[in-house]
Amino acid sequence: MQKTTRFSLTGLAASIALAAFTTTAHAQEQWTMTSTWPENLDLIKIDQHWAELVNKLAGDEVQINFRAGGTLMPGSEVFDATETGSIEAAGDWPGYWAGVNPAFSPLATTTSLFNGVDYLNWIQQWGGRELYEEIYGQFNMMYLPYGITNNESGFMGRTPIASIADLEGKRLRLSGRDQGRVLEQLGGSQVTLAGGEVYQAIERGVIDAGEFSTPGVDFNAGFAEVADNWATPGWHQSASVFGVMINMDAWNALSEEAQEKLRIAADATMAWSLAWSEYESNAATQKFVDAGVTINQFSEEDLARIQEVTNQVIVQGACENPDHAKVYHSMITYLQEYATWRDVSVPFNMSRTMDNLPSLEEIEACL
Repeated sequence: MQKTTRFSLTGLAASIALAAFTTTAHAQEQWTMTSTWPENLDLIKIDQHWAELVNKLAGDEVQINFRAGGTLMPGSEVFDATETGSIEAAGDWPGYWAGVNPAFSPLATTTSLFNGVDYLNWIQQWGGRELYEEIYGQFNMMYLPYGITNNESGFMGRTPIASIADLEGKRLRLSGRDQGRVLEQLGGSQVTLAGGEVYQAIERGVIDAGEFSTPGVDFNAGFAEVADNWATPGWHQSASVFGVMINMDAWNALSEEAQEKLRIAADATMAWSLAWSEYESNAATQKFVDAGVTINQFSEEDLARIQEVTNQVIVQGACENPDHAKVYHSMITYLQEYATWRDVSVPFNMSRTMDNLPSLEEIEACL
């Protein structure tokens, strides 16, 4: 009788434990996610791609309800909303938060430094991923970089810009803290506008020219309708990174397995985004040409001067903020280390070959 009772109790305990495990394993979190991008800007496709992958890979534990930028709140408010937990996640471009911490600027883009493959290498193997997590972690957020686009179009407008001399006195829409500093030293004036406002600003002559994103994004935003001239290359943003801010409490509520699935979805989206944006940029460049837009390219001498100014701005910013210095120190260290292989594989190397980098020693002195 005692053996039977013991067996029954043991079996009951096992059943309860199994039921508890099953309930935990299938508990589904409902996340609200939005973006800095409205529906009419193609960059939102990167956010959507990740959210859809997560729902496929980890849908049994977390379901993301994605809302386009501007439908829940202005894009400028998504940082605070994610930090406080008003929403669980938001897609972003880190440069928008450079006023909160200047380290967000190089986490988003660089002036005349990284290209898309550099960001990919750095994030995946040279410590970049950890720096995103560290900087966003200061604001109660996990961050998963999941989008990379190569260098941006450049300045588009009705005013011809064929050299840096043509930048003198021009009002140019430009996003980014470090980018604005470089432009000002070259004689131009930075005008800050939301992406959705650039079209009208060019059309109405509020700015002489403006930049927003890659040719594919810019063409679909209608820039060929209002711009007659295009200045390339887009030195102001030699590549860009996008990702998702996740409230730390929401992140910690997930199992380690689900967290890993979100990371896998981010890596897959990163690879997709780079190829997608390059394909779109190629097709859109031809569309701009067909629309009669004149393309002017900066000379090698002009680009060398831009590099000199960029290096000065990077060191200046590093000495103003230790986080800013830490990110750039990591980036420049990567470029120096990767040169061991990169420079002997020219012209088939995967990264940008450079012989004029910002001074690592000066940045180290500011750490």
